[in-house]
Amino acid sequence: MTQRASELSGEQRGGAPGRGLTAAEVAERISRGEVNDVPVRSSRSLTEIVRANVLTRFNLIIGVLWVIMLAVAPIQDSLFGFVIIANTGIGIVQEWRAKKTLDSLAVVGESKPVVRRDGKAAGIHTSEIVLGDLIELGPGDKVVVDGTVAEADGLEVDESLLTGEADPVLKKTGDTVMSGSFVVAGGGAFTATKVGREAYAAQLAEEASRFTLVRSELRSGISTILKYITWMMVPTATALVISQLVVKEHDFKDSIARTVGGIVPMIPEGLVLLTSVAFAIGVVRLGRKQCLVQELPAIEGLARVDVVCLDKTGTLTEGGMDVTELRALGDAEEPYLRRVLAAFGASEPRPNASLQAIIDAYPAPEDTGWTTTGTLPFSSARKYSGAAFTEDGGAASAWLLGAPDVLLSEDDPALAEIGRLNEQGLRVLLLARARGELDAPDAAEGAEPAALVVLEQRLRPDAGRTLAYFGEQRVATKVISGDNAVSVGAVAAKLGMEGADHPLDARRMPQDTDEMASAMEQNAVFGRVTPQQKREMVAALQSRGHTVAMTGDGVNDVLALKDADIGVSMGSGSEATRAVAQIVLLNNSFATLPSVVAEGRRVIGNITRVATLFLTKTVYSVLLAVLVVCFQVEYPFLPRHLTLLSTLTIGVPAFFLALAPNKERAHPHFVRRVMRYAIPSGVICAAATFVMYLIARHHYSGTGALDAETSAATLTLFLVSMWVLAIIARPYTWWRVCLVAAMGLAFLVVLAVPWLQDFFALKLVGSRMPWTAVGIAVVASALLEYAWRLVGRRFGG
Repeated sequence: MTQRASELSGEQRGGAPGRGLTAAEVAERISRGEVNDVPVRSSRSLTEIVRANVLTRFNLIIGVLWVIMLAVAPIQDSLFGFVIIANTGIGIVQEWRAKKTLDSLAVVGESKPVVRRDGKAAGIHTSEIVLGDLIELGPGDKVVVDGTVAEADGLEVDESLLTGEADPVLKKTGDTVMSGSFVVAGGGAFTATKVGREAYAAQLAEEASRFTLVRSELRSGISTILKYITWMMVPTATALVISQLVVKEHDFKDSIARTVGGIVPMIPEGLVLLTSVAFAIGVVRLGRKQCLVQELPAIEGLARVDVVCLDKTGTLTEGGMDVTELRALGDAEEPYLRRVLAAFGASEPRPNASLQAIIDAYPAPEDTGWTTTGTLPFSSARKYSGAAFTEDGGAASAWLLGAPDVLLSEDDPALAEIGRLNEQGLRVLLLARARGELDAPDAAEGAEPAALVVLEQRLRPDAGRTLAYFGEQRVATKVISGDNAVSVGAVAAKLGMEGADHPLDARRMPQDTDEMASAMEQNAVFGRVTPQQKREMVAALQSRGHTVAMTGDGVNDVLALKDADIGVSMGSGSEATRAVAQIVLLNNSFATLPSVVAEGRRVIGNITRVATLFLTKTVYSVLLAVLVVCFQVEYPFLPRHLTLLSTLTIGVPAFFLALAPNKERAHPHFVRRVMRYAIPSGVICAAATFVMYLIARHHYSGTGALDAETSAATLTLFLVSMWVLAIIARPYTWWRVCLVAAMGLAFLVVLAVPWLQDFFALKLVGSRMPWTAVGIAVVASALLEYAWRLVGRRFGG
């Protein structure tokens, strides 16, 4: 039998046993640099943000082309350079805003380990721990530095995040604990032996604590696209340069301008910017709702989620409970049982929610006359805790408190009454007198039932609406709890959850992964689930191709949170759950989760839309360059023309579309989905434009012919690109219609206002070619509609 942690002590490096370091010893260690000074940063520094947004491959290419254009052409042919400066500035400002939001939330959500100094315990920042500090541990606490156990009271530590072994390790005085592990049961204290970068998990923790814009399918998909574009650009641009400067014999500066005009639109310069801005604005929006995104791709990941696994306690119900009844069993009298429960509550320095309700209902008097001689900390695996006492008359007794269906035999008559209470959504604990030693493996065998403690759980007022939201969004919800299955089902039924009337006891779950996956898909509520089973359930769902989000707040949820595609922790949850979760709900509100899902869908759905716009431009730019080289003609556009077209058909509308609401669940294979639409759209745009250009070349002649041909080709490309925009803007809302109409009106203004005609070198000559351009654009638009519908039917949208 173990002794209470407060009565134990162990040797430490400095300070009196059990009292921790003195203030003088702390100051001495700080002066020697023996401080846990790992620079855990929540986001990139301002310098890193500026460097990441400015020093890109495409910014370099465009910068060189911009300098060339400033030297050889009018300022209007250099507008693309100013657009890039504006885009880069927007990206820096938005990411800086996101950084400030994340940093402020990280401070709010930061947990403080309890350190004992001069005999007094106080929470301090992790970075303030010094070598030799005595750090207290309790259930759910994370071991923040390496050390040696100085005090142990049934201390069980889970090292699975370091070793992969799921079984908790019982730690005794003198044993080593490693940073990155966490406490699952019991308590104690350890002396810090390695701090800062010497600690085992320091560098892992530093890396995991950074917020990043990488490691997501969306970002990696865009990187893949940009890599392919680079490969296409180099030979195409080289051939275009040779064609315009060597093969065609006309004005050198005009050749340079048209060559640059062919290269610049191949670069989807705004795509990376809009992705970063969409993520950053998502962080700011969620930050306002007290949602801390510890890994930015988690926003994207939640958009793909089709199953959400919920822990009942702290998610569907609030953390607190109330004792509604104490029902004696056998010969025990209620006043005596109240004293037992009061002593039981006083024996646990860190009570869980159930025991706290008992403490509130039966507070221990100042002089009880009862002495605690041993404790058995609660464990999610065994489902009960224990305490041994010397009573005021000198008699010794040992008691267990936990799940009735674990402590009682299956044929016990009391289980029928307990079942009826569970059907009402009440939680029932059994108080039983133990016959043997508490720390014996079979401590529960032969225990004599003494009383039922009936607890009422407080439902979260917003939980029903949140479950309804997931149902509307075709996201399956699974309640996975360690409590009695019937009780969990009753709680879920009160919230209107579908499938709550058929709860499944996890002790009867099949062991085979495939059979378990079938059970998971067919049922919605699971009770008596062990921490290891939660992990196996998540893996079973993933084996069927599901994207799984797991919510929880207790230490028993850590393994499942870690293995789920997206882990969501409550801000009031244990330190271990907050450490492994990608998203922390600082306001402890389950109702915040729909906002996170909606934000993820907005980001990934809208970026898929605007990526199609950008890549359509890249495709038609490359094809136009190839056609120009093959037909040995002048490139039809100057940079100013394509800057105007890009701004009106891509840049401005893409910015609004990227930030618009979008409830569609994200689909995998981002690159393939985008290119299925971008390639046919780009081919049709290029073909229509080049056909119009060739027709105009045969129609116009003499001075100003090239300008007239360019204007006719520009009109065709604008109209066809506008139709691509009109398709992507669907389904239409009033503001989307206004957006498309405003872009078309802006182009008409350029054609109608004389000084804008001169500025952009756009002047339609005659009526035959302009109407021919319109006719070709109409045919191309019809082909676009057919191509999009064909792709949608063949590949499912």
